[in-house]
Amino acid sequence: MRQSRRMSFVESLTNVAVGYGVAVSAQIAVFPLFGLEVPLSNNLAIGAIFTAISIFRSYTLRRVFEEIRVRRVWC
Repeated sequence: MRQSRRMSFVESLTNVAVGYGVAVSAQIAVFPLFGLEVPLSNNLAIGAIFTAISIFRSYTLRRVFEEIRVRRVWC
């Protein structure tokens, strides 16, 4: 069964939303190890920027692989 574009987006969004919490937590833990003292608001903003990039990347790759599957280019 083919996955709809909407469900591709929902799956990607869910995956990245969970990753957002992990990323912000990692930033809070790791940045000080490199001498970077960043306020929580900046950590949240940095995480949001990378989250948006990740959503776009994940969705685009899923659509490319879905097109490959449908066309059976490699299979």
